[in-house]
Amino acid sequence: MTQSLIHLSTASVSLLIRAGKRLPEVVYWGKKLPENQDYDRFFSANHRSVPQARIDTDTALSLCPEHARGLFTAPGLEGSRSGNCWSPEFTLEDVLEQPGSVSFSCRDPDAGLKLIINLTLNQTSHILETQLQVTNEAASPYQLQKLTNTLPLPADARELMYFHGRWTHEFQTDRILLDRGGYAIENRRGRTSHEHFPGIMIGQPGFSETSGEVYGFHLGWSGNHRLHTEAMSDGRRYIQAGELLMPGEIILEAGESYSTPTLFSCYSEKGLNVISKQFHRHVRNQIIQFPQAKKVRPVHLNTWEGIYFDHDPDYILKMVRASAEIGIERFIIDDGWFSGRNDDTTALGDWYIDSRKYPRGLQPVIDCVKEQGMEFGLWFEPEMISPKSALYRNHPQWMLHTEGYEQVKVRNQYVLNLQIPEAFDYVLGRMDEMLSTYDISYIKWDMNRELVQATHNHKAAFHGQVNAYYRLVDAIRDKHPMVEIETCSGGGGRVDYEILKRTHRFWASDCNDALERQLIQRGASYFFPLEITGAHIGARLCHTTGRQHNLAFRGITALFGHMGVELDPACASEEEKAAFANYIALHKSLRELLHTGEYFRCDTVHKETQGCGVIRQDKSEAIVMYCQLGMSEFALAAPLKIPELDDHKTYRVELLESSSSDIYIKQPSPWVEEATEMGGALLKQVGLMMHTLQPESALLIKMTAV
Repeated sequence: MTQSLIHLSTASVSLLIRAGKRLPEVVYWGKKLPENQDYDRFFSANHRSVPQARIDTDTALSLCPEHARGLFTAPGLEGSRSGNCWSPEFTLEDVLEQPGSVSFSCRDPDAGLKLIINLTLNQTSHILETQLQVTNEAASPYQLQKLTNTLPLPADARELMYFHGRWTHEFQTDRILLDRGGYAIENRRGRTSHEHFPGIMIGQPGFSETSGEVYGFHLGWSGNHRLHTEAMSDGRRYIQAGELLMPGEIILEAGESYSTPTLFSCYSEKGLNVISKQFHRHVRNQIIQFPQAKKVRPVHLNTWEGIYFDHDPDYILKMVRASAEIGIERFIIDDGWFSGRNDDTTALGDWYIDSRKYPRGLQPVIDCVKEQGMEFGLWFEPEMISPKSALYRNHPQWMLHTEGYEQVKVRNQYVLNLQIPEAFDYVLGRMDEMLSTYDISYIKWDMNRELVQATHNHKAAFHGQVNAYYRLVDAIRDKHPMVEIETCSGGGGRVDYEILKRTHRFWASDCNDALERQLIQRGASYFFPLEITGAHIGARLCHTTGRQHNLAFRGITALFGHMGVELDPACASEEEKAAFANYIALHKSLRELLHTGEYFRCDTVHKETQGCGVIRQDKSEAIVMYCQLGMSEFALAAPLKIPELDDHKTYRVELLESSSSDIYIKQPSPWVEEATEMGGALLKQVGLMMHTLQPESALLIKMTAV
């Protein structure tokens, strides 16, 4: 096959791939190249040199790097046939080009392997999707250790922004410079994980929200994963992202195939806001599928922090009526409704209504919810089993474990092995029965622990358990297509683009502390639009941190997401109810803008401050939040430069809400006291003059084109 260049492009991005006899190689990925250029001639004449004291021929950093070609970096494929065929060398046999996509078919007949490399560049979102598939074409088994997506990076992509965290402290960000060697993030927890979210940003040093060339990456997979980026000794750079496979986990018999999770990638020449805009657009257009596409996202009340396991139907009816009074649109009963569930040590798996708590079943509660004009939702944790449960007593063999070893308990529970057909059918049957008996329009689907000793049929089974979970969600949706599902995993422990193809909302964190939520929701915003990001007003005294915040700070923070309330409105004072109702009404008045507009973050000068906002695509209206996280380092605040505004429009700027008492201010800026008209170009370049706020407080500002 002769050397040729394949050009995938959108209105803003170009991707050039060299396809010849060997595996394909990306020679350019970045800002849209000019049209009517002779790319083949340019890249043939402008080919890299072959240095002394190295391999005597050019070694390509292909879309699946090969050790056999003399590339001394992490191979894209690792495996063997009991030690043989460990270093394959593929030949490109066929190229299938379609508008916006290309598929490369490659083969190593000596190793008995076929490799397919698929790339798709979305014309609307500019997101590049890559996926590889390997097939065993020989008679003997092939032990696969690794197959991963590989993409090159430019020489100046030297700074990494990565994501880390823990339970109640998810989506935190940090940065490092990568000048030599590699940096790897590995997740072995069996779910997407609070600790190592599978996303990373890589770009020019100092890239910000509004400036610098930067590349964004997210792996769509709800299990173990590995992200690896490296600066090679010859100066070339790359990223690899794929599933982290345990020893012996994937053994391909004759004719069997393995496909990588999809890697979602994008490029921006103007900082992280463009990256987010592209990811959000892709989620809205290609990932999320709401049962009713045009339905507004209803405001939630979830009972968990209001009553925990103390379920009294008569009292819950009071909560229902109080919820309706403050504007709630969906009422969700959380953990504690099923047989024998009085604390977190019992009953997971026994998905039958507790007749002692609910002697008349759930119907009276659901009737009241419907009478008040709300939808009803219910909590499940279907993948789990308690050691103190009827299910475990009857079927201890259904526990996911390694035979001969004592299984580790996490949060007083075990994992149900969904790869056992009988266990799978039991869970599907119980959930189907509940959804068929009652008018349940929403499931809060939880998963509160990691996978440990995940073994099935005497092999590591993390991969199999994740796929069984996908099949279970798919089966529920097939049977009940109008039911919406929230992916919750002790908060943000399982959220990625693959599970969001099946679900409709994610719970960003079990922490409702507004200060923590400012950072958690900001981190999540790099990948996920607000309408699927669960954000609740919690109690004044936060149950996970012990901090106290006024309702204004809690309310302003919860506006920027799919809003809800996580408390007991029945025991709230009339003053508190009025305040809840105020912020719920405010959210409803802004909901269409927040859930359809373009989200952006502001670059702020002073530490402990951050700003973000949402603007309509026609730039006619924007809502901006400015937050003082900690104590101000200076007596005067810096102006807040607001990106995305139209240079040619004039905006009416008005303060909607403030959670600060302004004790540091003798005389605020005039716009704070009275709505003022200002030019978009000046608000972008000079900035809106802010005033010093108390720590842990926020302002909400509306800008309307006049």
